[in-house]
Amino acid sequence: MRYVIIGAGAVGGTIGARLALAGHDVTLVARGAQLDAIRARGLTLATPEDERNVPLPAVAGADELELTPDTALVLTVKSQDTQAALGEWAGAPVTGGGTAAERLPLLTAQNGVANERAALRRFDRVYGICLWLPATFLEPGVIAAEGHPHSGMLQLGAYPGGADECVRQIADELTKSGFVTRVRDDVMRWKYGKLLANLGNGVDALLGRDADPGLIDLLRAEGVAALAAAGIAHTSREEEAADRADNVRARPVAGRTRAGSSTWQSLARGTGSTETDYLNGEIVLLGRLHGVPTPVNAAVQRAVRRAVRERIPAGGFPPDQLLA
Repeated sequence: MRYVIIGAGAVGGTIGARLALAGHDVTLVARGAQLDAIRARGLTLATPEDERNVPLPAVAGADELELTPDTALVLTVKSQDTQAALGEWAGAPVTGGGTAAERLPLLTAQNGVANERAALRRFDRVYGICLWLPATFLEPGVIAAEGHPHSGMLQLGAYPGGADECVRQIADELTKSGFVTRVRDDVMRWKYGKLLANLGNGVDALLGRDADPGLIDLLRAEGVAALAAAGIAHTSREEEAADRADNVRARPVAGRTRAGSSTWQSLARGTGSTETDYLNGEIVLLGRLHGVPTPVNAAVQRAVRRAVRERIPAGGFPPDQLLA
């Protein structure tokens, strides 16, 4: 497969660089300073073992690239940017006729559970990827992939369910590129389990690593109750831990431990938006639909919005105001 990675941040940069280092044809889609840096000097992938410069072609959008029938599109933008990305790439022409939405597989390597449904409105073939991939993007042109001994663990499957030869081929190529992969008939069950794990991202972004673990437990308890009321299955912590085992552990890169979650990184970079509405907000939505109170998730959602609006730095939100 040829790969077009739509979003060259921490996740997209790690996946794209690993595939390219394994010999695959990879193009990154980036914007702003990240696009300029990759075009000027390639992408630097720093890992616990070493640091490599990976020369990769980078484009700003679909109009700068010729798509061929053997291309896979990998969506790695944050969930709040999904609709715009889908709108741009669905109609992109493919060599020999047809559009990307009609002819190419689209893989959603993203946190949250709303992206797959949105993609299936436009794309014929959608595949979900559940990510366990610790990585950091704070500096243009540099990705710190902290996962060890593998850069990440990826659960892949067709959406809404099942698996086929296309996803098996992609999983095999990802495995040979340094990831641990699993092909799942029930990939969304894994993504809902990951959603529960991601509910603490907003607290991490607001308060940093000193946040009360009890607050994380409250967020998860609301999430579990909301999913139960909606009749949505999810993996358990025990099942996830047993599957990961020692395949992926976060390790320092260049002497620095991982600074924070993907939401923390969005606040730290001042991007002007976060994925919280698709993490905690997903639980709030389910709670409202099914009559389950979710006041803690709603409070985190509101606080993160305020942090973005008032440019409160990552980890700098007043704890007493969040708890109130």
